[in-house]
Amino acid sequence: MKLFECQVCGNALYFENVRCESCDAVLGFLPDAQTLSALVAEGEGRWHALATPGARYRFCANADHDACNWLVPEDSAETRCAACRLNRTIPDLSQPENWRHWHRLEQAKHRLVYSLIRLGLPLANKADDAEGGLAFDFLADPGPTFREGERVMTGHAQGLITINIGEADDAERERHRQDMAEPYRTVLGHFRHEVGHYYWERLVRDGPALDGFRALFGDERADYGAALETHYASGPPEGWSVRFVSAYAASHPWEDWAETFAHCLHIVDTLETAQAFGLRIESGTPHGGQSLAHAAGFDSYTEADFDVLVRAWLPLTYAVNSLNRSMGQPDLYPFVLSAAVIEKLRFVHAVLRDGRILAGVNS
Repeated sequence: MKLFECQVCGNALYFENVRCESCDAVLGFLPDAQTLSALVAEGEGRWHALATPGARYRFCANADHDACNWLVPEDSAETRCAACRLNRTIPDLSQPENWRHWHRLEQAKHRLVYSLIRLGLPLANKADDAEGGLAFDFLADPGPTFREGERVMTGHAQGLITINIGEADDAERERHRQDMAEPYRTVLGHFRHEVGHYYWERLVRDGPALDGFRALFGDERADYGAALETHYASGPPEGWSVRFVSAYAASHPWEDWAETFAHCLHIVDTLETAQAFGLRIESGTPHGGQSLAHAAGFDSYTEADFDVLVRAWLPLTYAVNSLNRSMGQPDLYPFVLSAAVIEKLRFVHAVLRDGRILAGVNS
């Protein structure tokens, strides 16, 4: 994630901020410009953005629910922003707990959409493209369950991503993280994983990357249901960490791709944040002395050489894990990237680059 600052007072801002905590300026996010802007009111519901002089905007309709801070051009026929137009179903907001969970999901989803825009990937909602578009159903379940079953399932099917809003409940998510022996389980991680399935269908399934996918990840035509049953009954195969980024990735080639795709997004977005802060790792370890800003224009989202990202990523993860341990906390990054996993990440990165070209983004 980039760093943002208030155009009025220069105060540092978070992506989710709706007001500057220093000068109280109203803030809105401009998806086309990929920046957070201080706003000046120009009539009822109309705003001038200081980051883009001359342009006029309205807030997304979901700002009325305190669920979105993105802006829509004043002359647009749309009432919702590019991120919120991806919603097909939201939970019943008359239930306060549903609103709290949905608000948390929207924060994560907006961060996901930020990444997809930064990556330049093809992105359409199902209202505009029923066949190839993307949509989200956020559904409540009186008895949340996070594995595939008869109730609300978190999963993906032909561009429709269903999220059980119980995923936004910290206690429930932590309980299932422990039950399923997962070292890492977050709301944002779920979004990145599920959208990985969508982009497998868009960028791999019917294209020239399919043979390369099968060579690295395996044959996705293997019985998916049977594979998941085996995984839940017996766990991952012995020695799974040599070949897979997570235990769940070992269950089926589709899940291996989705887990690896999500991990690639973890890397590029975290590196952007680290580079924006000007972080540099200096130590006596073999990974020491590696600057995250290899050049003045270093951009993890558009970097074509995956090795450049790996050389920045490994020392950064060693550093943040060491900081966490110094505070008595578990590792922030509980993963070990084997050579086989790095090759899979390299493949995903190449597919993302090709997807950027497919979408007509050259930079």
